[in-house]
Amino acid sequence: MRIADLHCDALSKLDRDAKLEWSAPSGKGLDVTAESLANGNIGLQAFAIWVPTGTPKTPESVLRQAALFHDKILSAQGMRLVKNGADVEAVLGPDASERGALLALEGADALRGERWALRLLHRLGLRMLGLTWNEANWACDGIMEPRGAGLTKEGRSLVAECEALGILIDVSHLSEKGFWETAELARRPFLASHSNARALCPHPRNLTDDQIRALVAANGLIGITFVPFFLQSRRQAGIDDVLRHVEHICTLGGANHIAFGSDFDGIDTYTLGLAGPADYSALADALLARHAEPLVRGWLSGHARRFLTDNLK
Repeated sequence: MRIADLHCDALSKLDRDAKLEWSAPSGKGLDVTAESLANGNIGLQAFAIWVPTGTPKTPESVLRQAALFHDKILSAQGMRLVKNGADVEAVLGPDASERGALLALEGADALRGERWALRLLHRLGLRMLGLTWNEANWACDGIMEPRGAGLTKEGRSLVAECEALGILIDVSHLSEKGFWETAELARRPFLASHSNARALCPHPRNLTDDQIRALVAANGLIGITFVPFFLQSRRQAGIDDVLRHVEHICTLGGANHIAFGSDFDGIDTYTLGLAGPADYSALADALLARHAEPLVRGWLSGHARRFLTDNLK
């Protein structure tokens, strides 16, 4: 069955190391490559632009990664830019014959409040935006910012403009206050592209039960991630831990709002059995051993397909 993955950091790696090759065999410095997507039967992969600490946070830094997305990712044979519902159907629908690449931004820091940069990125295909990455910026506080503030005036305006453009708001990494302000402000469904359940693993980056219920009530989407320390805080994380988070979210009414956001290329250590896109087959087998096939198909791609088709205008 085809897979949808809501988050990876291959673009940031490609930007930092010019020697890396998107077309090289998987394992040559990149988790996510053209080959590994094919091996994992990934129908849709979201590629996040992320400007790391130590790199100038400017619109130019963001646009450079957008250029890499077009020059490298989209140049692969059979790779389609996902901008709207028709594109989603072409890569995840029953007659899918292509693979889809969706452009995301992880952290609005480098936009520096410049709306021309946001609009240009939208023209280049940006369809998902995370307001911050852990820290505070001009738009909001991240979850690791000690003061725990929410959205700024400019951040509220950013949410409104993204919704007007058709850019999905991603609340992974956002402070709790920022989450609740976004939930109140949003007029369209929003998502957490790569976050798990805090009730099972008490990392601040994970979602509380109330946040999960709010995402479900907003008809949103939760991308369970494979980051080991978001899955398990006491021992080596494995595929069974992924299932625990899936099943916990189901108990909160979220069975029809679960997807996956691996965070491949954004992690240095891996969950046992999940080291790259090709390992989705092992996850699928583990899910099928405990749950009905229609549910598993929904988690692997069906819910992402519905959410994106409905909300990418």
